[in-house]
Amino acid sequence: MSVVSLRKASKLTAPVHFQGVVAALLPDGRVTVDDEQGAVWVCRRAASCLLKPASGDTVLVSGPDSARAYLIAVIEQADASSSCIEAAGDVTFASTGTGRVTIASTSELRLRADKRFVLKAEEGECDIGELRLVTRSVQAAAGSVRLVGKVFETVADRIVQMARQTLRLTDEVDQVRAGHMDYKASETVRIHGHHTMVTGQELVKVDAAQIHMG
Repeated sequence: MSVVSLRKASKLTAPVHFQGVVAALLPDGRVTVDDEQGAVWVCRRAASCLLKPASGDTVLVSGPDSARAYLIAVIEQADASSSCIEAAGDVTFASTGTGRVTIASTSELRLRADKRFVLKAEEGECDIGELRLVTRSVQAAAGSVRLVGKVFETVADRIVQMARQTLRLTDEVDQVRAGHMDYKASETVRIHGHHTMVTGQELVKVDAAQIHMG
């Protein structure tokens, strides 16, 4: 039974259509509504009523009889500063053809998923003035990556890079500060500059089968 009147109805088969006030929300999803005559109705929300009612809201209850009466709409909210669109199962916002779907907010927009978040599109664009990303792990696969910026900083305990070829161009100064440095090449190592200096605090060692100077 979808609706129960605590006051004996005059005609159980008469159509039900009235405006009332939400008294309480029950744990099983049903809603108690007080009508204008003081009767209390216990009914369920219609599938089309996506706006979740709250205590004190003015609502519309309708149905073919008292056993099939539903809360079909929230007419006026007691507190209009907060609204909740709620559905029992999966929810899909779809636009047919070439129409677009827009979700806009003048202050803050939040997307939250307790288990999994999936974003899929053929082409994407993100324009954010300032972005802060916090995550335990990131895995990315891309055919081409290009980063353009004024300052690029990386702070990590360990950095590992693997590539077939690398090229780095620096217009001005390229500096490295390290506790130990180890460079090894299987074929050829070349260091060239207009002025080249190799200095050591205590020891400079050059060891090879042949050494050519000059």
